[in-house]
Amino acid sequence: MARIDYADPAQLDGLAAKAFENAPPINIFRMLAHAGPLFGRFMQFGQGILAETELDPQLRELAILRVGHLSGAAYEVQQHETISRQMKMREELISAARTGDTGGLSDVEAEVLAYTDDVVKNVKASDATFQPLIGRLGPRQVQELTITIGFYMLVSRFLETFEVDLEDGEVPDLANMTRTS
Repeated sequence: MARIDYADPAQLDGLAAKAFENAPPINIFRMLAHAGPLFGRFMQFGQGILAETELDPQLRELAILRVGHLSGAAYEVQQHETISRQMKMREELISAARTGDTGGLSDVEAEVLAYTDDVVKNVKASDATFQPLIGRLGPRQVQELTITIGFYMLVSRFLETFEVDLEDGEVPDLANMTRTS
């Protein structure tokens, strides 16, 4: 059970009300609505990550799932496993995000997994994980990946701190919020 009550939509105004109106009806957004104007900014930033980056969506979701697992954020994992499956992500990638096992992954998938682990656990990526990705993806996509990792670390900590409840029943189709190819 959540640590505080979910926001009452009737009590929202301004940017928070607009963001809530446009958000899928899921618990994370019902909780985030308490943040007032920051809720709207959070939604804009998250939407930018999900829809406006050059980073391959499968690599993005691999990193998001790994952050969720490393952070012990069941809600994050549930939502993004659903998105990953809606995007037709390979089950071995979803499993690798859970276990960290890179067997059977492509070089870039294994590098993204190692880089994500490094950033989450050590804050600063080592040259051993940074250099292969810079060479393969270039500065923009590595920056997008790093921003994605950091954003979902924030999301995971928010979810766990406020003990946001898993959704009851079927999770809405969230793939329409994200670039899938």
